Amino acid sequence: MPEVRMYSTRSCPYCLKAERLLSQKGVQVNKILVDEHPEQVQEMIAKTGRRTVPQIFIGSRHIGGFDDLAELNSDGGLDPLLKDN
Repeated sequence: MPEVRMYSTRSCPYCLKAERLLSQKGVQVNKILVDEHPEQVQEMIAKTGRRTVPQIFIGSRHIGGFDDLAELNSDGGLDPLLKDN
């Protein structure tokens, strides 16, 4: 399974929803907590062009936020990304 990384905060409800959805898929998320490590915010913006959390990566692919993740899941595109290549 590819690494799943998520820029997140501890209090963000959409981050919790994303983590819950991924957990239901058997995925352990590597969280980068930008509220604990504010220097990571600039890295997140540089990589994604976005200022909001969550920002989710599966392997090197930027998925986007929770809405993007949920749509990808609804369209059947999430499971193939989570499989070993």
